[in-house]
Amino acid sequence: MIVDPEHVDVRTALKRGIAELRDANVPSYTLAAELLLLHVLRRDRAWLYAHPEEIVPGLDAHRFLSLILRRAGGEPTQYITGKQEFWGLEFEVTPDVLIPRPETEHVIEVALDRLAVREVREGRPPKNTGEGLLIADVGTGSGCIAISLANELAAARIIATDISAAALAVARRNATRHAFGDRIRFVECNLLADIAFSDVSASAAGAQHVYPEPRRAAPLQGNVSTVDAPHPRQLDLIVSNPPYVGRKEKETLMREVRDHEPEIALFGGEDGYELYADLIAQASRRLKPGGLLVLELGHNSLSAVQPLLDLPEWTNVGVTKDLAGIDRVIAAERT
Repeated sequence: MIVDPEHVDVRTALKRGIAELRDANVPSYTLAAELLLLHVLRRDRAWLYAHPEEIVPGLDAHRFLSLILRRAGGEPTQYITGKQEFWGLEFEVTPDVLIPRPETEHVIEVALDRLAVREVREGRPPKNTGEGLLIADVGTGSGCIAISLANELAAARIIATDISAAALAVARRNATRHAFGDRIRFVECNLLADIAFSDVSASAAGAQHVYPEPRRAAPLQGNVSTVDAPHPRQLDLIVSNPPYVGRKEKETLMREVRDHEPEIALFGGEDGYELYADLIAQASRRLKPGGLLVLELGHNSLSAVQPLLDLPEWTNVGVTKDLAGIDRVIAAERT
């Protein structure tokens, strides 16, 4: 255990933090200790290793100890520091949102590649600024996908949906932080089902108005869904990292995930792939002809999801593996 820290230098504090996390069987314990110390000291890694003899102020040493103990107890480093890098950008993360993973960056890569191929096929240069594009990010969480696409496609308009108002609040802060608040319209709804025509048309027109809070879609009347009314097929690209973990797998998850990340963002049903059918059906009604659908997959969901795209409405279906060789992204084009 770490003793009560007084007049401890950077090297000693880091070594003690690493030892504490190693003893608690924390994954990547060295990196976690470094990140927590950097967070407390408000320094970068280069400074950390260039000033090993620097004395850590008493209050900072005590704070570092408290954060180490939280991490040793299973709380994710990202929730402790309140941030996570994704696609070269820093995002605020809280327990209301899923922590962005590196494998989700494949969604961005595939979407951009597919858009470039479409430009070439239409006889235009592959470089795409997003001019005229309307994109929907379904289940936006922290907003990492929507904001990363906004960063890459400078002229695109984006709608970001989530069923969680708390998650949308985090996403909106991230959009404002990265100066994309005027290009991303936030809507609280389940998948795409409740997006009103006003949301789509305003985003397509490049509306500058941003709601002070994420807009909640109006309740449906009877069996009529706003997804079908009117002019529903206006989207050029739909991207999503939907909940895809099966509830039956809950006890096999790492404690950091099982005990701390939001269940609504994790679990897609008992088997994990139940949400894909509705999402794909809704996407087929909202995408323009030639529009693109790009979805992240769970580690074992391809066999359940791919047949949903084996329909006349879809063409050019492709699967991309992540760096671990797992089928990670499935993409298709609306006929």
